[in-house]
Parts: sequence; structure tokens; C-alpha cells
Amino acid sequence: MHFTSSIFAAVLKPIERRRFKAIVERHDGDAYDKSFGSWQHMLALTFAQLTGADSLRAIETGFNAQSNHHYHLGCGKLCRSTLADANARRPVAVFSELLGMLVNGLGRKARNAAKQALQIIDSTPVPLSHMFACAASNGRIHGLKLHILHDLEGDCPLAAKITPANVNDITFGRGLPIAAGVTYVFDKGYCHFGWWTSIDNAKAFFVTRPKANMRWKTLRRRPLEASRGDGFTIKADREVKLASKGDSKLPIFLRRITITRDNGDTFDIISNDRQRSALELAACYKARWQIELFFKWIKQNLNIKKFIAFNENAVRLQILAAMIAFVLIHLARKLTGTKHSPRRFAELVAAFLHTRRNIARIDKPPPINPSRPNPKSNPDQLTFAYA
Repeated sequence: MHFTSSIFAAVLKPIERRRFKAIVERHDGDAYDKSFGSWQHMLALTFAQLTGADSLRAIETGFNAQSNHHYHLGCGKLCRSTLADANARRPVAVFSELLGMLVNGLGRKARNAAKQALQIIDSTPVPLSHMFACAASNGRIHGLKLHILHDLEGDCPLAAKITPANVNDITFGRGLPIAAGVTYVFDKGYCHFGWWTSIDNAKAFFVTRPKANMRWKTLRRRPLEASRGDGFTIKADREVKLASKGDSKLPIFLRRITITRDNGDTFDIISNDRQRSALELAACYKARWQIELFFKWIKQNLNIKKFIAFNENAVRLQILAAMIAFVLIHLARKLTGTKHSPRRFAELVAAFLHTRRNIARIDKPPPINPSRPNPKSNPDQLTFAYA
């Protein structure tokens, strides 16, 4: 009989078990929970994200209700007290490195496709109540921050990091490796002259907004080949340098482009790109909105708002599990070539998670009585013809 794996097994297929086992051994992930290994832990938290289970009891009930699929998934029944203990003690590095392994597979093709890749850097707050000891306050929110390096062409995260809310955004940016030929887009929260200089020295580019208190000296005005874009108009394109009386120096080529939106708002962007037109650079900065849509999607479709435990380790594991679930859904959409939107595809996966069917035809109903033989296909069947 032909074996058809469940939708859950098909979604998990990009995870190489050998590499995952090596990650667990490297971080001694099963030191305290030998009866509930890292693989089963990852399955439970990913199951919770894909199905929307938001409590230990909901995860236990939903997971154990499908025990007939546990053998092929390589796991057993789940106990919520065991899951709670694992959430508190299992090293976060196991899930973090697994996420890195998955996004490296996603980003490899995008990095090799073109040198002029566009990558967006930003962060989103994860608000937590004062019952969470790991939460910190930055004056606006109380909780954690999720930092993301997002590839625009592949529409996927390339790097992620969780920090307290009071950690400056530039800390994540300065820790990223810089790739030659890539254009990095970020907002004014990533203002650091030394980092900008290192991007330029690596033969990469950046597009960002200057802070309001920066003063500039115009060196030359550049002609505008085209000024009208999608929802905005270019007003000026100038080569500038930083006009500072102190020790602040920015010894790199810079362009200052003034943009007016159709609603009347006017703002500046700066870049070290000499070749692209002002219209192209303005479009690059407009594309930064895509990472806001990404943050909106994961908050609406995955669970990083209601946490199943109050300790820091469990909170970080749940956020990483949400990112792993997103990447797995993205990979499944990419491999199947589905035309469904990410949200619709995620809803179909949640609806048929433990159904045995082809994930490429997840929206198609199974044939009626597929096991019943077709009389017409039987060579021993006598056929009568009536005049």
C-alpha cells in the first residue's frame, strides 16, 4: 500500500534529523530530559504554533489526540508537566541554531541570485506584563524585542535575535556580517557612524533616514532624471558631508535625497550608493514597509502574544518556535509552488495538520471511496452491449 505522510510530517521535512541531532549534542540539549527529547519538544512547540494552542493543557490535549501519527513523527505521548519542565531547562541555543539552519537554507539561493540584494533590518516589541521577570522597559514598552534581518526578494528572515526591550537596535545591526553588494535598509534607530563606515568599506550599501539634529553641508546637486514615483515625488538629490564642529566624522560618500509623499509629508533619506538613481533609492526605502507586514503576519497568525510560562527560557523558546513555524510554512509554500497566500496556506495547514494527503494538493478534497475497485478496469468483467 502506498504510504502518504501527514501534512505535519511534510511541513517538517526540511529539518534534517542528523543535523538536528548534532545541534542537540553540541549544546547538550537532552541532559535533563532524556525521556522527552529535544525533537519531541520541538514538535510540541511547533504544533502549538501551527494549531494556535495557547496553553500547556491545550497542547497536551491536541497533541495526544493524534497519537496514531506519533510513530511516523518519531515521538510519543505528551505530558504537560514534562513540557513545562523542558520549557524551563532546555537550552535556547538548540532552537536558535535550528532556526539558523533553516534560514540559511532559505537565504542561500537569494544570496547567490544577485549581488544587488535588498535586506531590511528592524525590530518589533514583544510586550510582557510585570509578572515576567525577564521583561525590561525602554520607556515605551515593557518586555522583549525581536530583531530581524529580512530578505526582500525571498520574503524570509535571514537572522533573528531576542533581546530585552532596553537593548538598542544598533547592537543587533553591528553584530551582523556584512555582505558585499547587498543594500541594507533601516530606519534612524540604527544611526552609528562607525557601522555605516564599515558597511561602505565592505563594498555594501545602506539606505536610511538621518536624525533631525544632523547638520549637512551640500557639496553638489545631482540632476534628477525622473522625479515621480509610486506615491511619492523626489524634490532634490545632493551629495553632502556631515557638518559637525566636534569629533564626529563620517569619511564616506553620501547622498541626501528629499522626498515628498502624496499626503504632503516631506523627509530625507541618505545613502552611500553612487550608481542608483534617486527614484530607485527612494523605492528601496519604501520597500522597508515589507518587514512591518512580516511582523504583522507573525503576530496575527502565530502565537507570540500569549505565553505558556512566565520564565525567560520558556518565553524565548516560544518566540523561536514561532519563527521556526513561519520558516517551515514559507519553505512548504516554496516547494509546493502553491498560489495560496501565506495566511491562507497557514490556515489550510492548521485545518489538515494530521491528515494524510499530498501537501501540494492540500486544498483539494480526496477522491470518493479511493479503495473501491473500478469495474471497468477489471479485465475479467463481462460487458454487455444492448442494441
